[in-house]
Amino acid sequence: MSAKPQPGKDNFTRNLVIGVVLGVVLIMLVPTIISKQTKLAAKIPASVSAERGYGVVFNGELTGVPVIDVYEDFQCPVCAQFEGAQGQYLESLIADKKATVVFHTLSFIGTESILAANAAACSADEDKFLALHKMLYQTQPKENSGAWTNEALVAAGGSVGIKSKAYKDCVTNGTYADWVTNVQAAAAKQDVNSTPTVFINGKELERGNNYYDRALFKAAVERG
Repeated sequence: MSAKPQPGKDNFTRNLVIGVVLGVVLIMLVPTIISKQTKLAAKIPASVSAERGYGVVFNGELTGVPVIDVYEDFQCPVCAQFEGAQGQYLESLIADKKATVVFHTLSFIGTESILAANAAACSADEDKFLALHKMLYQTQPKENSGAWTNEALVAAGGSVGIKSKAYKDCVTNGTYADWVTNVQAAAAKQDVNSTPTVFINGKELERGNNYYDRALFKAAVERG
């Protein structure tokens, strides 16, 4: 003899399943919502433009030149490869006033990415961003290995000529940690979800050899 249906129990089970599913969906949405929040009270380092996604801007005053946005994470090994391939060329574009270049220092990989991005912001105040930027990629340790402490980043600054107490205090105190959050939030609004990502005049550069072949990258910049 078959058992009689138990409507109350069935409804409870169905509602429980629906509740669990909704809960999982909400959990998945929370990081996306949080990642797009901007901290308006964040301290802003030198050469940064909120209008340009809180990036560190070089030659922002120029018109009629290519605008190159580089989204990167100092712990990202592929970003180090991009820097090795294109860093010198980007620096030459900056020095020769042939492009506006905007560096967006993201923190996808972990706490040490935040510490490095904060240190880079502190170096911008000392007009040494490009020097520290290059040095951090040239000496990049394994991801989240514990190598990038504040003390190590102060020493890294010293190795490129940043000796001021202001830099040391800025790194040690995490002065620009909220700015790092804003960079991440602005990148999320642009649907940037991996590094490196490069935009030229607002158009995302197609991945592949364009990122690592100097001639292809230069051609993409010149096409605009």
